[in-house]
Amino acid sequence: MSANHALELRDVKRHYHQGARTLAVLDDANLAIEPGEMVALVAPSGAGKSTLLHLAGLLEQPDGGDVFVGGTACGRLSDDERTAIRRNQIGFVYQFHHLLPEFSALENIMIPQLVRGLTEAEATERATQLLDYMKIGHRADHRPPELSGGEQQRVAIARAVANAPLLLLADEPTGNLDPQTAGYVFDALEALVQQSGLSALIVTHNYDLAARMDRRVTIAEGKIKPA
Repeated sequence: MSANHALELRDVKRHYHQGARTLAVLDDANLAIEPGEMVALVAPSGAGKSTLLHLAGLLEQPDGGDVFVGGTACGRLSDDERTAIRRNQIGFVYQFHHLLPEFSALENIMIPQLVRGLTEAEATERATQLLDYMKIGHRADHRPPELSGGEQQRVAIARAVANAPLLLLADEPTGNLDPQTAGYVFDALEALVQQSGLSALIVTHNYDLAARMDRRVTIAEGKIKPA
């Protein structure tokens, strides 16, 4: 295992019990993502994509094997230690933006920075830079209901990377958008990854977008395989 990997799943097992039956979702699954690499996860419904993201994001613990974030083995960490890694090293983007409707776009991006301990001035500067980078700086004072779907998702991406994480995990980040808007949002995400050296694991059913990423993987028979 290389400490240079942003994310590594090593021999990860995850199973669920359904009555007397055991469902093995992941069985000795392995995956390594390098700094600055965008990896698309494409697989049919029920294959275990959400489970894989939850394990990578330290929201679930594996039944066997281990998950490494930035070279740190996370399987036996305490809840507080896992929470600290999630807060400081991992960003999450979902199909629905989950922005706080009572706060402006700028404030939504500031909040995770303030939680981490940055000053209001520092958080404002970083949030402003990210909004400009995502080409929606002119919408900084608008609340989510006043933004288009594409604008909301770009704010969500900016919020996810506000604390400069090592790793971005995205679950169908363009799934609710029309093809043209999805392309704009992905363009912004791709540029952000390339400029920052951020690594990304992105679940998508959009094969056109998947084809633009560095690599594509899938889940088959509990293993992570090239797609």
